[in-house]
Amino acid sequence: MDTKNVDVPVVVTRRDDVRDIVHGHELVDPYRWLEDGASPETRAWTREQNERTAAVLDAVPGRERLEALLGELLQVGSLTGARHVRGRFFYTRREGTQDQPILYVKDGVDGAERPLVDPNERGTAGLVALDWWYPSQDGSLLAYGLSANGDEWSVLRVLDVATGEDRDISIPRARSCSVAWLPDNSGFYYTRYPEPGTVPAGEENYHRHVFFHAFGSDPDADPDVFGEQCRPEDLLSVRTDATGRWLVVEVFEGWAKASLHVLDRERPDAGFRRVTPVVDAIFEAIEIDDGTLYALTNHDAPMFRVIARDLAAGEETAWSTIVAERPERVIETFRLTASGVVTAELESAIGRIRHYGRDGTPLGELPLPGIGGVLSLDASPASDVVVVGYFSFVQPHTALVYGPDGTAGRELHPVPAPSAFVPDDYEISQVRYPSRDGTLVSMFLVHRKGLARDGSHPLYLTGYGGFNLSRGSEYVPELPAWLMQGGIYALPNLRGGNEYGEAWHRDGMLDRKQNTFDDLITAAEWLIAEGYTSPQRLAISGRSNGGLLVGAALTQRPDLFRAVLCGVPLLDMVRYHHFRIARLWIPEYGSSDDPEQAEWLLAYSPYHHVEKGTVYPATLITTGEEDSRVDPMHARKMTALLQWATAGGADRPILLRAEANAGHGQGKPLNKRVAESADQWGFIGWQLGLDWSSDS
Repeated sequence: MDTKNVDVPVVVTRRDDVRDIVHGHELVDPYRWLEDGASPETRAWTREQNERTAAVLDAVPGRERLEALLGELLQVGSLTGARHVRGRFFYTRREGTQDQPILYVKDGVDGAERPLVDPNERGTAGLVALDWWYPSQDGSLLAYGLSANGDEWSVLRVLDVATGEDRDISIPRARSCSVAWLPDNSGFYYTRYPEPGTVPAGEENYHRHVFFHAFGSDPDADPDVFGEQCRPEDLLSVRTDATGRWLVVEVFEGWAKASLHVLDRERPDAGFRRVTPVVDAIFEAIEIDDGTLYALTNHDAPMFRVIARDLAAGEETAWSTIVAERPERVIETFRLTASGVVTAELESAIGRIRHYGRDGTPLGELPLPGIGGVLSLDASPASDVVVVGYFSFVQPHTALVYGPDGTAGRELHPVPAPSAFVPDDYEISQVRYPSRDGTLVSMFLVHRKGLARDGSHPLYLTGYGGFNLSRGSEYVPELPAWLMQGGIYALPNLRGGNEYGEAWHRDGMLDRKQNTFDDLITAAEWLIAEGYTSPQRLAISGRSNGGLLVGAALTQRPDLFRAVLCGVPLLDMVRYHHFRIARLWIPEYGSSDDPEQAEWLLAYSPYHHVEKGTVYPATLITTGEEDSRVDPMHARKMTALLQWATAGGADRPILLRAEANAGHGQGKPLNKRVAESADQWGFIGWQLGLDWSSDS
């Protein structure tokens, strides 16, 4: 397809060089003024950019047909977050044209479901989203959080499960809230952020503390239980046990270090005591049963192990290992059952569910439907029912319920794949390739069976590589459209993630972040060398930390890619930590305030490596104006700089799509998702020569 058949209007952005000296480096920032998203000039510039982008992408051949197809694919349902509480199943499910998932409950696997929280009825245009929810220990009450416009600043509410009616409770600033109920439902512990004005300006995005709310009391007077002893950037979460005696607070110092702190509520005057050693490792509390705390740790176990200790015993009490580390798999999480322990594990980035006795004796594996991923795991010491959230490249998000016999799981509610998509026509494989330093990296490939390796195929390469998160065989609702047009989908398991344990994570963070970028770049080189594609038919895509990933790749190897999708990205790594909640990410990236860390960041910061006269790939940068995680200033500044610098011409445009009433992506309504997907996949298809106006 000739990319010159789409007119690309020109936008000229004012340059106003600001010069900084950063530990001896003179840095010129010509678009510092675009950091102010509230200024009339920035708003006018953003509006002009959006109009330009719409004019370009609306003219892509086959756009209307593509949007109709994506509308059908995105109507395929999903079921997530399933939990089993005293015979009741709670879960969120979306189907058809619903903008937002609805929280349902039903009694037993075969019971009739009924809606508890329907965000679609709580606001207009599908802009109210359900962020999180926590049933009480007996399943009779439910705490949940709603936010609007994608900003994720939840308001905590409580409803009665039997009637569906809300109680008179409204607690704001409950972003990413953790809730721990008392067993008698007299109250709950929860986390929240301070109100603006109660802390110094800019600090209101930090200082997440634990509070206690007793029913009948004023939430404004809820006591601050834990947090004063923590750093402002620490992330706290809470657990209680079935007796109400024990309260456990997890303190996460970034994504590579966490500690556990315990309060004996029968002896509150004794205060909290730390029950984990002061080491650079993760300790995550999972269950408390019969006075024993069960946790997951990578201390002396980079692939993780399950440990336990008696909470009533003295400080000298040692942790015992329940499920030992094994070198060939990562334990991602676990839960207790009445008879043992179930673990969600990763083997070569493929999900497994295993069952062990309370003493760690292997009891077998719970069968999954195929090569896929485990999205969630739920069980209880009071039951042998296990609920697994599951998905794969060809199976939408669903929930499988396993009974005491451990046989094949039953779907809690059927979630069929798209009717027009025939999974048997496609091949899913996993390959390994050497990265720049010789490290072998695994990669999933999905494409039509019988593919000829002649370098002619459009290929969509994506990844993440950060924050100890794993990417595996996952369901992408838009993917069937790409595959049915003959496209290839490639997902490498980049360093920085958790696919191969904590060592894999640490090998892609801080001073070793370049390894993540090398892993993506060498994946592209390998795919070209092996005949899957060519630079003219290769696109890369990433969001958030993945946006940083593709930003680094396009500045380091602009010759290697034809097109780039860069979503809600971090790109100015010198100034990133001054905006929104970004100080939370300093343990992962470092800070330019530190001389040594500034050298790491300056070595790859995409905004500081754009060079005038370079032929850059066609690039679509997307952001949400209400993004409370990654400030949209990254997208604005990088767009302006690339537009000024590129020698790629009109057939390799640099486009910005800045969406109003949208955030980092969570809670985005269906209508916005369809329009965004049509823009993104239309852009990729247009640049890679794929004709959306006809069948493959």
